[in-house]
Amino acid sequence: MAKTLKKWQGWVLFLGSMAVVFVLGLLVSSLMERRAEVASVFNNKRTVFEDSIVAQNEKFKTDYPREYETWAKTEDTSFESKYNGSEEVDVLEQRPEMVVLWAGYAFSRHYNTPRGHKHALEDMRKILRTGNPGIDGDGDMQPATCWTCKGPDVPRMMRELSDKKSVFDPANFYAKKWSELGAEEMNAIGCSDCHDATTMDLRPARPALYEAFARRGLDVKKQTHQEMRSLVCAQCHVEYYFIKPDDPNNPGKANYLVFPHDKGLTCEAAEEYYDSIGFYDYIHAVSKTPILKAQHPGYEISQHGIHAQRGVSCADCHMPYKQEGGVKYSDHQIMSPLAKIDRTCQTCHRQDAETLRQNVYDRQDKCTEIRNRAEKELARAHFETKFIIDKGATEAELKPIQALLRKSQWRWDYSIASHGATFHAPQEVIRLLAASIDYAKESRILIARTAAKYGHTGEIPVPDYSTKVKAQQAIGLDMQKLNEKKQKFLDEIVPKWIDEAKKNGKLIES
Repeated sequence: MAKTLKKWQGWVLFLGSMAVVFVLGLLVSSLMERRAEVASVFNNKRTVFEDSIVAQNEKFKTDYPREYETWAKTEDTSFESKYNGSEEVDVLEQRPEMVVLWAGYAFSRHYNTPRGHKHALEDMRKILRTGNPGIDGDGDMQPATCWTCKGPDVPRMMRELSDKKSVFDPANFYAKKWSELGAEEMNAIGCSDCHDATTMDLRPARPALYEAFARRGLDVKKQTHQEMRSLVCAQCHVEYYFIKPDDPNNPGKANYLVFPHDKGLTCEAAEEYYDSIGFYDYIHAVSKTPILKAQHPGYEISQHGIHAQRGVSCADCHMPYKQEGGVKYSDHQIMSPLAKIDRTCQTCHRQDAETLRQNVYDRQDKCTEIRNRAEKELARAHFETKFIIDKGATEAELKPIQALLRKSQWRWDYSIASHGATFHAPQEVIRLLAASIDYAKESRILIARTAAKYGHTGEIPVPDYSTKVKAQQAIGLDMQKLNEKKQKFLDEIVPKWIDEAKKNGKLIES
């Protein structure tokens, strides 16, 4: 009996070993096949680029079909979300107070939610914030610097226009007018914005990022690969300003692009930097306040959130990995992580998709509730300031009020200009918006006291700005004239730019 049992055990051990060997053989074969597939992608390139900057994204399609095909899907605007979907939404229509807050600045004319990267150039050309070159002799409203983050033609032109061809010097690019480069800026945000075309290594293509790091004693080139997966985004999704043409401290650097990171990456650090150089973006058309306009400090705000603090990169959530055979690659359809929860949130979190989505919405709802209050307080404060100006308030009386308005609006704008801030760092957004409300209320108290000095007590009358149309009328915009000029520009000039680019090989017809 014992011999029979031992014989049976031996057969089990033998057959089990054979099964393990067979499975291991399959695994090794699969791994070898996948490694060969991966190697074939990188060793059998049909196109070898000698230039590190290749502006036409189509030239990468043959060797990187998966990345190209997913990048092309950034044209899709069908994703809907409670906040920040892919579709284009007229924000001023939804939030007419913002028209008032930006009175005196081109954002009060036109401000839509952003679409995918493939729409970047199209959307920039059509907005009412860019110039009407050659239309009724108006010339340009904006410098060429405004093209900076719109596509890989930018680093190409920065190099071509440089006085020192061996040095990446963008000064001549920044000094030009926006329309002067209209026929050059043709390829939407793509491959060479983030990759060195010769090696495909991650590499930010905007000099402002390198310059900002250097001023803080850091070197972009020495950052880790994981950090670089955020820095290629940070080169554009960041707060910045243009050096003013009449700045005596920066001769020859008109409209030069600078990131105000010298004192740190907080809202207050940027404000301290701007205050130290006496900078403002515009004088408010209603309250006459020198205003700081936040751009889109997505990188800075994200650094205050739990994901960045735990080492999660921008690409981890906005460009999740995909697997096809032996090839693992980043999905280049850059969009909200809520569109692909199974490959974004659920790679770390074990809750079901609907729970995770609702968690995000809850945070966004809370931030939006406080944002609504801040915008109401600020809009009234600007008009109330105009009221006391009209009553004869002195510069000495206005100065502390305008200082509070500047502080309040900076914190509000810094919070809302970064579209993903309410998810990236909701606690930081709530802190800033709460401070914005406090400063706005303080200003309104001073305004009421000043109004009383000039014989007015009670609520200060303000115009009706309850809709976008009424708000734009209240701040003195002639929207019919602006729209007519813009349409003429789109009909007459943009087609010429596109035709010229095709003729010169700068744009590949799809």
